[in-house]
Amino acid sequence: MVVRMRSTTSHTGNRRSHHALKAMAVSLCPDCGAPSLRHRACGNCGKYKGKVVVDLKAKAEKKAKKMKIKVAEANK
Repeated sequence: MVVRMRSTTSHTGNRRSHHALKAMAVSLCPDCGAPSLRHRACGNCGKYKGKVVVDLKAKAEKKAKKMKIKVAEANK
């Protein structure tokens, strides 16, 4: 079967010119200096615009507690 309305290679290239991946914009956290994504809370200190948004200490304690329970159940 022959394609009736074949698109040229230049037309295909023009369409695919927008498919390129862009590099992620990373900025430094003003509080701790760790690299973080823009307009998102810092993954290191949990602050956004100088305010604590995510309590990373409580999150780490909760994860440790959950792992401790999981290990205890596995050893039974």
